[in-house]
Amino acid sequence: MCGIGGIVVRDGGKVCSEELAVMAKRLQHRGPDGHGFATYTPGGRVEAAHEADALAAARVGLVHLRLSIIDTTEGGWQPMLSADGRYAIVFNGEIYNFVELRAELEKKGHVFRSGSDTEVLLAAWAAWGANCLPRLVGMFAFAILDTRANTIILARDGFGIKPLFYVSTAQRFAFASELKAIIPLWSDRRRANGARVFDYLRSGITDRGGDTMLEDFHQVPAGHWATVSLLDTANPTFTAFWTPKRKERLDLSYDEAVAKTRDLFVKSVRLHLRSDVPVGACLSGGIDSSAIVSVMREIEGAGLDLHTFTYVADAAEVSEEHWAEIVARNSNTTEHKIKPNADNLVDDLETLIACQDEPFGSTSIYAQYCVFRLVASTGIKVVLDGQGADEMLGGYAGHSGARLASLIRERRFGAAGAFWRSKPVGYGGRFGRLMAAQYLLPKPAQGVLRKMIGRSEMPPWLDAEWFRANAEGASSVGPSAGGDLMDELAADVRGNLPPLLRYEDRNSMHYSVESRVPFLTPELCDFFLALPEEYVISDDGTSKAVLRAALRGIVPDAILDRRDKVGFRTPEWQWMRTVRPWAERILTSDAARALPVFRHEQLLAAWRRSLEKPSRHHPWIWRWINFIRWSEINDVQF
Repeated sequence: MCGIGGIVVRDGGKVCSEELAVMAKRLQHRGPDGHGFATYTPGGRVEAAHEADALAAARVGLVHLRLSIIDTTEGGWQPMLSADGRYAIVFNGEIYNFVELRAELEKKGHVFRSGSDTEVLLAAWAAWGANCLPRLVGMFAFAILDTRANTIILARDGFGIKPLFYVSTAQRFAFASELKAIIPLWSDRRRANGARVFDYLRSGITDRGGDTMLEDFHQVPAGHWATVSLLDTANPTFTAFWTPKRKERLDLSYDEAVAKTRDLFVKSVRLHLRSDVPVGACLSGGIDSSAIVSVMREIEGAGLDLHTFTYVADAAEVSEEHWAEIVARNSNTTEHKIKPNADNLVDDLETLIACQDEPFGSTSIYAQYCVFRLVASTGIKVVLDGQGADEMLGGYAGHSGARLASLIRERRFGAAGAFWRSKPVGYGGRFGRLMAAQYLLPKPAQGVLRKMIGRSEMPPWLDAEWFRANAEGASSVGPSAGGDLMDELAADVRGNLPPLLRYEDRNSMHYSVESRVPFLTPELCDFFLALPEEYVISDDGTSKAVLRAALRGIVPDAILDRRDKVGFRTPEWQWMRTVRPWAERILTSDAARALPVFRHEQLLAAWRRSLEKPSRHHPWIWRWINFIRWSEINDVQF
């Protein structure tokens, strides 16, 4: 796990050591265990050094910040050069199946000089080119300089677990693990992306495709690789190698699917335990993190010194501490807990906004930030976490709506009625009826339905005129018309998951902690998206049905039998009331009033109404505060 960056300039320009040193400084939290630099000019050879100022100015500069996890010796140092000098790589992430790939490459005659997965990845690229990418089990973002082809290859794993941002002009191209490392290189290019601003403020949508919230800054899309010519930096070409999508339905009995789920999940956790340093786990008390902790103990037995890290909400109605304790006791873990409050949020907000680079969805991101601070305080450098299971296995309220819509579409009205009466996750009141109905309606009708229940497409506190002029391409809210459950799951893996992965990456790496996500392998995803719907959400409304069944006897029954869903929640309404003076200073500031995206008086009226009772609180409130401070801190232009 590391931070990477690089700069390429066209003929007549040079990358200076000062620029590379600044980039490294801004990524230092991602790799405190070492750093390295390399430079190259076409026609010459790659030069590498531990310090930027040891290298002469050149057309290409590479930066690497190291967090030592696999092969902690000098043999894993980067930028790493191939033996023949053709390739140089900077790599962020882990290739969990590097042992198996290494054995295959050794049979082809490759001789390895280290025990690192980086060297295996470099050899795999040299042997198979882009055909190696679907064979990698891991999380990765890397850049490979090819001195023979005069290109840089950029690649990102299929889910986008690891970040890779870039900015491209006719004269210059730069990339890095975080926006903060490249924005200073283009200080005059900070114009807001209107469509993405609308998506965020209206619906909380971020991290879609290759866009960012700044118009000129982009990210390599998940599951893609790109070729950047050193002779034409303005026109990188992108190729997809894998994407989450529904598959042809598997012809498996339920019992066969349960057995296969167990085998694949245990296999994935075992791979994710590969490390030359101790591995812990985040534990919320939900099914997903509980599954990981329990399987870790099942695989490693009593010999594993297993540490778990838990967020405890300071409001009983959203606390999962009781559930986490059940799992911790059952798996005999050393428990670590943290209980942040509203005043802590105020103290840490500026750092958190800088850490995340872009606005984020709710104060739950702060709770996660505190968990990783807790992990770092113990000296543990690697944890496993449960991201991805909700998206693949029907863990959200909308998924129950899609399942109900499928039953109605199939004219199984008796089964649909029974499903509704079973009260699946997230159902209740008019929201539950909306979640069911909208999956049966075309897009225009979905908008009418949302407006009828008070969920207008353009809330009165947004300036509709500004967005009409500046937000072409904003996302439409709601599911695909006619889509069934498996379509929606695939869409959520592509759309809902990326922001969660961004939050986790920035929060963990801010504290130099590597967070691994065992649910997210292409093999598991392809399998889950090929299951019959009723294996995912059963006819009695049980979500993650096949996973629950697969883990009987490993995870405590009390966890597997849970019908509630708390999620990683903070008592946000209480927090906003507690810090009301602070929040009002931001919402009434000159910086807030200067933003053309808001109708400011309507925004303040909505804010004051939201304080009256919990039912009037809305995630919009946090987005306003976050967006105002982000815009001011980053001097964003509108």
